[in-house]
Amino acid sequence: MKKNDIAIEICLDSVQSILAAEAGGASRVEFCSDLFEGGLTPTLGAFQVAKEKSTIPINVMIRPRGGDFCYSDVEFETMLADARLFKEAGANALVFGILTPEGRVDKVRSKQLLAVASPLEVTFHRAFDMTRDPYEAMEDLIEIGVHRVLTSGQEASVPEGLDLLSDLLARYKEKIVIMPGAGITERNIQKVHSVLHAKEYHMYLHSENASLMTYRPDHIYMGGLLRQPEFLLQHTDRGRVERMVATVRS
Repeated sequence: MKKNDIAIEICLDSVQSILAAEAGGASRVEFCSDLFEGGLTPTLGAFQVAKEKSTIPINVMIRPRGGDFCYSDVEFETMLADARLFKEAGANALVFGILTPEGRVDKVRSKQLLAVASPLEVTFHRAFDMTRDPYEAMEDLIEIGVHRVLTSGQEASVPEGLDLLSDLLARYKEKIVIMPGAGITERNIQKVHSVLHAKEYHMYLHSENASLMTYRPDHIYMGGLLRQPEFLLQHTDRGRVERMVATVRS
């Protein structure tokens, strides 16, 4: 495989970040909201603006809340509705993950979402990393027709999950796209790629920018008890994307 064929997917949560990722040479983006929760479904309005202002393929996260991946009936109905809306609006692919209470892939519900998404590709996200048996889970995803799996090798980051990732790629890379993601940076991508030789990588390449606010009261906060900086914004860093693309494809 030629290095120029390696796909770089950027995880992000704003139209501004989509434009930066595109300018930096990314292959596509995974569009979410609320990355503090690990990525939730973005707004349809933001997606529509992104489609108007960019041409980069946009994969859309379908995840109704933070936390685990075992959903109530109402939550699942929401996922089906969002999947229909984003398919109709022109998403490149849909991204979701659903598990049973026992920690297995929920094949019944996943098949329903796959049917709604068709003919779009589907990525099963890092819910995979919360399954009790990665080999059983991978076989299940291949069986039901999922195109791609995002995984850190059932560890907190790809560098920590290299052993399992290597084995999964050796066993299944001809049957399903295995996309390593989580904790990949400019410092470790060469080592990661030298071990895995994956076709696609998923990355979060951001920088922090000061808010435009000059009046900053510090006794009021709009979030919960676990606080992020109120006047510090995170967006995809075009320069970091450019450097990562150049490193991977050099």
